Amino acid sequence: MTEDFLAGRNPVREALQSNRPLNKILISESMSQGMSGEIRALAKKNGVPVQRVKSNLLDRTAQGINHQGVVAVASSKGYVDIDEILNNKPGEEHNFIAVLDEIKDPQNLGAVIRSADAAGVNGIILPKHRSAGLTAAAAKASAGAIEYVPVSRVTNISQVIDYLKECGFWIIGAHGQGETIYWNVDFNCPVAVIIGSEGKGLSKLVCKKCDILTRLPMAGQLNSLNASVAAGLLFYEVIRQRRRANNE
Repeated sequence: MTEDFLAGRNPVREALQSNRPLNKILISESMSQGMSGEIRALAKKNGVPVQRVKSNLLDRTAQGINHQGVVAVASSKGYVDIDEILNNKPGEEHNFIAVLDEIKDPQNLGAVIRSADAAGVNGIILPKHRSAGLTAAAAKASAGAIEYVPVSRVTNISQVIDYLKECGFWIIGAHGQGETIYWNVDFNCPVAVIIGSEGKGLSKLVCKKCDILTRLPMAGQLNSLNASVAAGLLFYEVIRQRRRANNE
């Protein structure tokens, strides 16, 4: 893995709390001891060196990301094997995986990861090509959730869908012309929810492989939602149905 960076107080704090290996932490000279106290204490506990530097150095290191006076230098966040995600389910609950079909905006990817963490998604699968990756921008947008949600990067999404079907998953694709409104889909089974790219949505081949194409009802003039917003709605419908089934 190559050297990477995390910018912003939340991403750096979560990286420290999850014991992610960090090479060093850079803190702005202008930041007060009070504001940097928690991060400095966590860094000391983890044996991570802290350097106070001028803000212009942080600006250059963060490459335009709002660093809030804190940047951590680390190894790039690693991807995991698909089977690690399949084995990541909590307790006796059904598996719940998100598949992202060529989401290119790292801000959207980070927002989806943040929603996935909040909703208890076991992991995320995304393609190696024509897709955003686990960059510093995605980490910042995830507000630190990138440290807790395993992500697998694959060569062929279509083949992965076939594999998930063999493993007993029901494949649910979000599509503007889907035949079923999302709250009428039964999510009380192992499911893989597929979210399409900004603009074109799901590819034709992925659509053909879905067991169900589901839509979000639109009452306004636009015909679609931001990918991360759509993902959040679908993720929480899974939670709602499963908790209702368990009388929670």
